[in-house]
Amino acid sequence: MDVAPTTAPRERDAASAAAGLWWILLITGSLWLIFALIVFQFDARSMNAISLLVGLVCLGAAVAELATIPQTHGGWRLATWLLAAAFAVIGVLALIHPQDSFDVLATIFAFYLLLRGLFDVLAAFAVRGMELWWVGLIAGSVQILLAFWAAGNFGHKSTLLIVWVGATALMQGLFQILRAFELRSA
Repeated sequence: MDVAPTTAPRERDAASAAAGLWWILLITGSLWLIFALIVFQFDARSMNAISLLVGLVCLGAAVAELATIPQTHGGWRLATWLLAAAFAVIGVLALIHPQDSFDVLATIFAFYLLLRGLFDVLAAFAVRGMELWWVGLIAGSVQILLAFWAAGNFGHKSTLLIVWVGATALMQGLFQILRAFELRSA
């Protein structure tokens, strides 16, 4: 079955434009890695610093999702908008109430991890035929597991929050760098 002649060139142009911007993902991925390195340097006793970290990671993820919207189509575009909005709300909540307990921050971040993980797993299955599709599957699965770990009561939540935020930033950075090279090869 042939595709309509007007849609094929338009899709090729969109793919070509996205491939030409691969370096943006490379830069943002590198910035995520630098942020992860900085996160692991934080002191676990500072509630405000940890709230700031959680808020910044969630807001950064919202911006990263917004940046991918031009590359999505149909239902994935709406899902990406909703995910970006959810991340923004979670980030703002973390920044508004920095004096709340670690339990509240862990719960807020658990929701972020769960949403991010579910989205990554679903997106990985949607692009199963592409090279490196399994990276999204593994990253999403790890984030879902981290979400349940964050929601549980395992003590030392302040240290665990730093680890969760750092691990999330590290995964986000590696995922964006892999996507950048995948776009570059396309």
